[in-house]
Amino acid sequence: MRSTYRSAYGPPDVLDVREFPVPHPGPGEVLVRVHAATVSRTDSGVLRGAPYVLRFMAGWPRPRRNTTGTDFAGEVVAVGDGAARFEVGDRVMGFNDVGIGSHAEYLILTARDAATRVPAGVDLGVAAASMEGAHYARNFINKVPLKAGDSVLVYGATGAIGSAAVALLEETGAVVTAVCQKRHHAAVEALGAETLLDHTEPDWMSRLGERSFDYVFDAVGKLTLMAFRPVIKATGAYVSSELGPWSQNLFYAMAAPVMRGPKVRFPFPSDIQKTLDLLCPLLESGRYTPLIDRRYDLDHVHEAFEYVESGQKIGNVLLMPTAGAGPSNSVTT
Repeated sequence: MRSTYRSAYGPPDVLDVREFPVPHPGPGEVLVRVHAATVSRTDSGVLRGAPYVLRFMAGWPRPRRNTTGTDFAGEVVAVGDGAARFEVGDRVMGFNDVGIGSHAEYLILTARDAATRVPAGVDLGVAAASMEGAHYARNFINKVPLKAGDSVLVYGATGAIGSAAVALLEETGAVVTAVCQKRHHAAVEALGAETLLDHTEPDWMSRLGERSFDYVFDAVGKLTLMAFRPVIKATGAYVSSELGPWSQNLFYAMAAPVMRGPKVRFPFPSDIQKTLDLLCPLLESGRYTPLIDRRYDLDHVHEAFEYVESGQKIGNVLLMPTAGAGPSNSVTT
């Protein structure tokens, strides 16, 4: 089988694509033929070992897994003794935010890995693109006492996290204002945003209104609490996908009990299986369809990582195991 390989943390150049024997599932394990995975900001972090604390989960001083990839959708092709969760022929999807080795034609899924069956009628590429962003978005939402009718600003609404947050917030009955480039407004409006703003317009923040929002979700981590503080209600909160300058969001979150005005909540992610259980009925009913930007094959994995790290991606970037597909450039919902 073909698979990515790296022996150390570093930029995309540390990756090779190599041939390996197809693995055999051991007791309680299943062998999955990977049809689709994503290349995400999470994958970039695991590839580079950044922030450094991630290395204590992904392997120190070297990566625990030589193959990259944190999510997948594919088909079970073999099962080991005692593997009762899935059967041969099942279409499955799974996610592990410190690495599952899915940038390969096959992977071994253990009983400990968070995974579930792909709902009938859901494309495997769509399934693969649905997990990473939604997991972090769910862990934004569950850090605040959100209720129907609350006003929420999502900054970076076309990223994997931001677009998933818009869709999941719509399910809660929140009133969503989304910020992204104007050319993507239609796609984000389809996810459930009621008001859309273009961050490339110089005066976009002046249109927000003083103390307008119960919560601000900064899904790209490019701004700070101080930038948004004037538009957050005194009882509200700011949640960011990043640590912020000098890791300020961690310190603000710890100081929240003694802070006046809007608080910072840090979205430590947990319970991937709960995210998958939430997603399946939404995917099956069509109430959530993730944004997909581009598709690459394994031979173009460097390009996929470089594109993700450029900050230009819209929604999700898929990595397909079928050789010869090359990069495909189209945003779909």
